[in-house]
Amino acid sequence: MEHTPTNRVLIIIPAFDEEPHVAAVVRGARDAFPGAEILVVDDGSTDRTGEMALGAGARVARHPFNMGYGAALQTGFIYALSRGCTHAVTLDGDGQHDPAFIPGLLAPVLEGRADVAVGSRFLEKGGYRPPFRRRAGMLLFGFLASALSGRRVTDPTSGFQAVNRRALSLFATRHYPQDFPDADVLILLSRAGLSVTEVPVSMRPAPDSSSMHSGFKPLYYVFKMLLSIALAAAGDRPPGLESGRGKGEE
Repeated sequence: MEHTPTNRVLIIIPAFDEEPHVAAVVRGARDAFPGAEILVVDDGSTDRTGEMALGAGARVARHPFNMGYGAALQTGFIYALSRGCTHAVTLDGDGQHDPAFIPGLLAPVLEGRADVAVGSRFLEKGGYRPPFRRRAGMLLFGFLASALSGRRVTDPTSGFQAVNRRALSLFATRHYPQDFPDADVLILLSRAGLSVTEVPVSMRPAPDSSSMHSGFKPLYYVFKMLLSIALAAAGDRPPGLESGRGKGEE
């Protein structure tokens, strides 16, 4: 499956201090989905993340300082809209997400079966499983996201996603979380009337690095996510979205 004139795909890779990994992620994404534009959002890295991404063939958007994972993603979403992209894929710059799954993740979105496809590491047996404490948190947030969105959520913290232009339009607004876009985003999508599906993927253990997912204090994350979920569930319904539906999305 390759991008066509009617399906213009942007691959968004947020990265913070990922010099050892980002080039391999860019090359893997290019090999998995030839023809798609690749954007690395360098979120204020203190190393050569941006230079490595450029050398691997990606475009690079640089934040002047570290603004957070959600802010880095939103920079990519705004860029996608400005470039007239119909779809986007997000994956982390640390190599945890296997780019080989990009075509399968995009398939239900390109075919118009969902507005958003989330890569889940828990739909099939085997493969990487996170440490127990993190898994327990995922179960909690998966339960809350399932209850509040009205559909089963097995991997509420997956940043490996494919989205169409309707979702891009929502994610480019103030409603998108700037720090931890996880279970709260799934609830936001439900309240906005967008459809979400999960696709089985494999993930690798996150490397020991100063990635955007490392260094978060677990208690702070739990508190902030519970607050964000409450706000997403109780806040105003997001405004109407442009349909952006072209061939293959009817």
